Amino acid sequence: MMRMTGQEWVSIGTLHDIPQRGARCVRNGDMTIAVFRTADDRVFAMEDKCPHRAGPLSQGIVHDGCVTCPLHNWIISLETGRAQGADEGGTATFAVRLEGQRILLALPCGSAAAVAESCDHG
Repeated sequence: MMRMTGQEWVSIGTLHDIPQRGARCVRNGDMTIAVFRTADDRVFAMEDKCPHRAGPLSQGIVHDGCVTCPLHNWIISLETGRAQGADEGGTATFAVRLEGQRILLALPCGSAAAVAESCDHG
């Protein structure tokens, strides 16, 4: 997980805004963050960039607590952001939490100008 000394929780939508086994993107400055929803309604967030060739993880297949990159089939853990199997590398992850149906994303203090994008991949 990306470590932050100061963070703030930003509301980015509701659980129903993200299809099961799909993703939604949120911009934070120059970074795109993919927010994933699993089949059992767990929510995870990570930079929308595969550690292999920077493929858009938000366009990948969500399965078994992982996402498979659409470019070269690397499997990335949604919890840790680490590549699985023989592949090596990782992408930054961000803390998320649910308050009822509302999704909150932890961002560094002062960067709460996250703007949701339409990137409903499922």
